[in-house]
Amino acid sequence: MEERTYREEFYIPEGKIYMDGNSLGLMSVRAEKAVERAMTSWKEYGIDGWGKGETPWFSLSEELGNRMAPLVGAKKEEVMVTGSTTVNLHQLAATFYQPTRKRNKIMTDALAFPTDVYALKSQLQLKGYGDSELLQVESVDGRVLEEETIIRTMTNDVALIVLPSVLYRSGQILDMERLTSEAHERGILIGFDLSHSIGAIPHDLHEWGVDFAFWCNYKYMNAGPGSVGGLFVHERHFDRTPGLTGWFGSDKEVQFDMDHSFRKAPDVGAYQLGTPHVLSAAPLIGSLEMFEEAGIEELRKKSLRLTAYLMDLIDEELASYGFDIANPRKDVKRGGHVYIEHPEAARITKALKAEGVIPDFRKPSGIRLAPVPLYNTFDDCRQTVEILKMIMEEKRYKMYDNERDVIA
Repeated sequence: MEERTYREEFYIPEGKIYMDGNSLGLMSVRAEKAVERAMTSWKEYGIDGWGKGETPWFSLSEELGNRMAPLVGAKKEEVMVTGSTTVNLHQLAATFYQPTRKRNKIMTDALAFPTDVYALKSQLQLKGYGDSELLQVESVDGRVLEEETIIRTMTNDVALIVLPSVLYRSGQILDMERLTSEAHERGILIGFDLSHSIGAIPHDLHEWGVDFAFWCNYKYMNAGPGSVGGLFVHERHFDRTPGLTGWFGSDKEVQFDMDHSFRKAPDVGAYQLGTPHVLSAAPLIGSLEMFEEAGIEELRKKSLRLTAYLMDLIDEELASYGFDIANPRKDVKRGGHVYIEHPEAARITKALKAEGVIPDFRKPSGIRLAPVPLYNTFDDCRQTVEILKMIMEEKRYKMYDNERDVIA
């Protein structure tokens, strides 16, 4: 993939170096046009847009799921574009968390993104349990998780495990295949939050035997703020009735019979709830075209080169200024971003933004820099480090208050 093949297709803020694609990906021309086509379809067809047009709305979620399947290493019938990260986690936990007297605990990690913990605690409460039934694997350094510790926590009283594929703060990749195998050996169901890996690294969920997964599409997938999420359910679970049911989870052959007895779709389609969010899903149509053309394997190769180059520059130019690279350095353990820590991270982030670099701050002392292979360049990495060095040399960060109110 040529470095600038897709860069020109994105709206990069003028005069800015955008290094925050792990929080919100940039808009592409193709995503914009896809939304325009959806609006035109609404304008021209009205209600007939459910069955007419380039992408009929009635089957939009299924069509997008089919196209996303290669990104997660799944069969087409195992992936659905629907809901949001939190809604999909509630759906999947309601389905797969079936506690018994001996197995009633849910296991996650102490570094999990907050919404996952909130949802899992809610599901425990709905089943009559409390927070004490949520096991959270601790981190020895507050950055990464030891997989041996995760495995030791897979005790006989655990009914369900939900872990991140990539830790949102440090960018550590967990060995999903190994953890799935270890969980299944102990009779435990396991799922993963792919929000920080989808579109950044390849997956092979079906072959790994993962029970379920869920994700957002507004980070590396560049589908826009609040875009529709996605979920995966392994085909061996298609006989289950989802814990939450809704009209669009019906078998499409009988959906409009309007019967009050729920007849679920025969595949992952059963996990849908309400009407597809057509306008919020539309950008993904354009974004997926680029992933299909570039290939996730090639994008991953370039991502690794970009992050390695960025880390080399940080080591060479910034080591004397108190920065610490806090993400795993090995390729197999590093996601799509570089995570650095500094006691003045909040001020430094504000100074970077003032100088035209858009990073991502994470309390209390972290800065995430994501050189996204579809639109970032090696020169972006170089300039970012040069500007960061200038800020430190000239102590420009001291111009800003240390209130940790940076939104990113």
